[in-house]
Amino acid sequence: MSSSPSTPLAAMAHRSINWSIFLSVLLILAGFLGLVAPGISGLGVTLFFGWLLTVSGATHLIFAWKVHTTGRTLWELLVGLVYLFAGIYLILHPVAGLLTLTLLLAAYLLFEGIFELILGFRLRPHAGWGWTLFDGVVTLVLSFMIWRTWPFSTVWAIGTLVGISMLFSGFSRLMLSLSARRVLKQAS
Repeated sequence: MSSSPSTPLAAMAHRSINWSIFLSVLLILAGFLGLVAPGISGLGVTLFFGWLLTVSGATHLIFAWKVHTTGRTLWELLVGLVYLFAGIYLILHPVAGLLTLTLLLAAYLLFEGIFELILGFRLRPHAGWGWTLFDGVVTLVLSFMIWRTWPFSTVWAIGTLVGISMLFSGFSRLMLSLSARRVLKQAS
C-alpha cells in the first residue's frame, strides 16, 4: 500500500475525507460551546433565524414583481412583508426574539410529544413501540419544563438543544468520515 493516492480521484477523495473530519471536529467544538454557553448560542440561533427570514422576505418581494396575476402579486407582497418584518425584528431585538422562539419551541415539543404518544399506542403490538412511547413522554416532559419555567428557560433551552444537536451531528459525521477513510485505505 502506498502512502499517497495513485489517481486524481483517490487524491480528491482523501482531501474530501480530511475536510469532512476537520469540519466534524469544528461541529463538535461548536456543540460543546453551545452546551457551555447556551444563552449565547441561543442568541446566535435567533440572529441566524432573523437573517434567514429577512432574506426570505426580500426574495418574496422580488418574486412579487415577477408574477403576473394580481392575487399572486398581493400574496407574495404580503408574505414578503411579514417575513421581512419578523426577520428585522429578530435581528434588532434578539432577546425578545429568543423569548418568543423558546415559547414556540415548548409548543412544538408539546404537539410532537402528543403525536409520539399516539403513535406509540398505535404501534403497541409491534416490537419497539415502547421506545416511541418513551420518546413521547420525554418530549412532553421537556415541553412542560420549558413552558413551566418560561421566560427563565430562555437562557438554556434553545442553546442547549442546538448544542446537543451539533455535538451529535459532529460525532456521527466524524465516525462516518473515519469509516470512509478506512475503506479508502483498504481500496488503495
